[in-house]
Amino acid sequence: MALIVEKYGGTSVGSVERIRKIARRVQASWQEGNRMVVVVSAMSGETNRLLGLAGEISPRPSAREVDTLVSTGEQVTIALMSLALHELGVPARSYAGFQVPIKTDSIHGKARIEDISGERVMADLEAGKVVVIAGFQGIDSENAITTLGRGGTDTTAVAMAAALKADECRIFTDVDGVYTADPRIVENARRIDYLTFEEMLELSGAGARVMQIRAVEFASKYDVAFRVLSSFEDGVGTLISCEDSSMERPLISGITSVDNEAKVTIRGVPDRPGIAYSILNPVSEAHINVDMIVQNVGTDSLTDLTFTINQDDLERTLALLEPVVRELDAETVVGDSSLAKISVVGVGMRSHAGIATTMFRALSEKGINIQIISTSEIKISVTIDREYLELAVRALHNAFELHVAAGIE
Repeated sequence: MALIVEKYGGTSVGSVERIRKIARRVQASWQEGNRMVVVVSAMSGETNRLLGLAGEISPRPSAREVDTLVSTGEQVTIALMSLALHELGVPARSYAGFQVPIKTDSIHGKARIEDISGERVMADLEAGKVVVIAGFQGIDSENAITTLGRGGTDTTAVAMAAALKADECRIFTDVDGVYTADPRIVENARRIDYLTFEEMLELSGAGARVMQIRAVEFASKYDVAFRVLSSFEDGVGTLISCEDSSMERPLISGITSVDNEAKVTIRGVPDRPGIAYSILNPVSEAHINVDMIVQNVGTDSLTDLTFTINQDDLERTLALLEPVVRELDAETVVGDSSLAKISVVGVGMRSHAGIATTMFRALSEKGINIQIISTSEIKISVTIDREYLELAVRALHNAFELHVAAGIE
């Protein structure tokens, strides 16, 4: 008797008929003798609708109250899913995040899971019930409802699988796995059969929208293997787990892109110890994620520091840094919201030279200028003008021959 955690995203439960379809799938697995935990998102578009209502009330709504508001989307879905299972003769019980309970910190809108008590859920599973859990939400030490950020249902599912020591974790979404590139950009992109946690972390962090990066971090930390599958068609999907050294690994696993990068540059900064901290600390304290960082070699005791952030955070970041610029007696701070980031990822980079050369040559041949370069052990990222994003992705996909199963050495 296996314990299986399944996650269904917003499009998967986007209508009553789709909820019924998922319920029939869960019923079939339950009838095989499996203990089933189903983690669901709000119905497609519901979170945005609720955020829109908050925006109509206030231009700067309280983060605490916004969490209380948007968490109701998942509560609608867990009730509907449980009702659908009841109609099929399957005993089911729904749980909001605070009922599990899923305990988090108090950073509303981006809360992190600190602890999960699985006793109530396990008791229901042992009694033969299917447990339906609201994703994306938890409760803090002051009993306030919190949310985990966009894609947080993935994190809930992986965290529940870890807490319950599940045998399988299945992430159902609107795609049938992880691809070598965005199929909307590259027509001959291939579905990837297997990825390591490390590769999936880099792909998610570099912009792949299949999984929330924090969910992958959680899976890696607690060694929760999971499979990304389609809610709408049968298939084996993509398995993500720890690296198997016995398997042949491709040189490059995939290419990912982000079209909402922004660049912030502080010019004429005094070149002395502690400057980077003085600039980036207020950004960090505002919970704004900094991605790529470049500091030029100083001349005449002055230097420039550049970093990238999400485009949505640009205006807030510039406002935060204006007083810092004055305090440091720097020249100015400027922003640029016309960037895209392209990344190539693969564990094969560890043992193969020439990846960067191939990447830069492919971009050069298309006349694409690179602005910032960032590397890790298994990833190379560059920022370019946004207008060249699709051209760059296609050029790199061809350069690394990801359209064929070759690339394995």
